[in-house]
Amino acid sequence: MARKSNSRRAKPKKVTRRGKKKISALTIGKIEYVDYKDIDLLRKFVSERAKIKARRISGNDAGQQRHVARAVKNAREMALIPYTNRVTTQRRERRGDDRAPRADGPPPRPTAPPPGSTGDAEFEAVDEMTLDAVDLVTDDNGSSEAPEAVPAGGDQ
Repeated sequence: MARKSNSRRAKPKKVTRRGKKKISALTIGKIEYVDYKDIDLLRKFVSERAKIKARRISGNDAGQQRHVARAVKNAREMALIPYTNRVTTQRRERRGDDRAPRADGPPPRPTAPPPGSTGDAEFEAVDEMTLDAVDLVTDDNGSSEAPEAVPAGGDQ
């Protein structure tokens, strides 16, 4: 007996569209050897930021892409084409910008102390504790002796 497929459980199939395969400039020009000195040809395979274009964009097959990549790298090494090309774009104005322009100078200082601070009472207690604390020092024999308490204010 044949099974019925449950339409509620069936996963929707992905629609995969493939555009028309792009044909490489090497195939169109019937070029068999990619010369690193042919800068006009190499620029067809390099983006405006001087990156080597991918195979799916340029239309090269795997072998052609290897030859183009090697030629571009050689041309870069010989300083015929740049390694990087900085592209500067102008930023557009914001629409509906309600913010005020930035003020020159330092940022404003806070008017109130940060929340949770109780004052200097905690710091005074810590200072007294450091004066009372004594570190034990061990010498080479292994005996320990307690040196005098030195005030935290410095050497006097």
